[in-house]
Amino acid sequence: MSPRQLLAALAKKDFAPAYLFLGPDAYTRRSAREELLRAHGGELTRHDLDETSLAGVVDDASSLSLFASERVIWVSSAEGALPKRMTADLPPSPLDGYLKNPTPGTVVVLDCSRYGFEGDDKPKLDRVRKFYAKVPAVVEFLPLGEADAAKLARDLAAERGLKLTPRQVDAIVEALGADAGRIDVEIEKLALFAGARALTDPEVAAMIPNARTAGMFTLVNALASGNRARALDLLDTLVREGEYLPLALTFLGTQFRLALAAAEGGAKSASQIETYFREWSVPMWRSRAEQVADTLASFGRARIEKAIVWTAEADRALRDTRPDDRTVIEEYVWKLTARD
Repeated sequence: MSPRQLLAALAKKDFAPAYLFLGPDAYTRRSAREELLRAHGGELTRHDLDETSLAGVVDDASSLSLFASERVIWVSSAEGALPKRMTADLPPSPLDGYLKNPTPGTVVVLDCSRYGFEGDDKPKLDRVRKFYAKVPAVVEFLPLGEADAAKLARDLAAERGLKLTPRQVDAIVEALGADAGRIDVEIEKLALFAGARALTDPEVAAMIPNARTAGMFTLVNALASGNRARALDLLDTLVREGEYLPLALTFLGTQFRLALAAAEGGAKSASQIETYFREWSVPMWRSRAEQVADTLASFGRARIEKAIVWTAEADRALRDTRPDDRTVIEEYVWKLTARD
């Protein structure tokens, strides 16, 4: 189940005897944990399977407390109960027998936050699922998508009275990798710094770690206006800040392709672009649609088509041993800012 489905069940006081929390998203997990404790109202007991055994946790859950009839047993490092050797067969979990006759009023939460859902972590997470297969409720804390992360940033800013433009929100989400926990921390920091006033783009870029996206959009605007000196100056800034130039080229190429797709679909305004891409199941949110609309209006379709060709040529040149990456991107900037 998703965290949203969990919260809906908790609102109805519908508690499972045991939950398995999977995934590294600390922010959403913390919110779910707080809501579970609030809704249940039972005494909280903590265990860590890096320090104690799962059999010991089961013994605790099976025992009636002298002080509380309702209990929540929070078990951290749930993956610690698995055998260390990566074998196909797993022994039965000590929890299996308990779940056949769980203690009334007791909720056990097994928290596995060490592994993600992709890459090398996926088979490890699958082993955790298999080991705890008898647990009736599995809650997956998947990483937020960019649209959900942007909504979270806007909501957190509104709660703290922080005024952010759509472009600043996108810069924050991009710089922090759509990580909900980091977004929460950085929004709090920005709110304390800003007070009641609005922040400028340079202030946001200076305070958010690796916040270079604002600089990328400024570069797009300089390219669109044909301001070669400004574009080269921004490129120099990005290089000095450690921007990986192939990644910057990928960003620009994506922006141009989205703008061309919008033009081919007859979408011009932000609302039209948002609707058009959603019809094709392409992730698109309001601020992103506004950026695509700005690019389309600034460059025009014919110039965007040329830009995509030049982007492909620059991409091939970056894969060659000569010239160096900066020379390739500077030549790319010269083509984009050339006057027809």
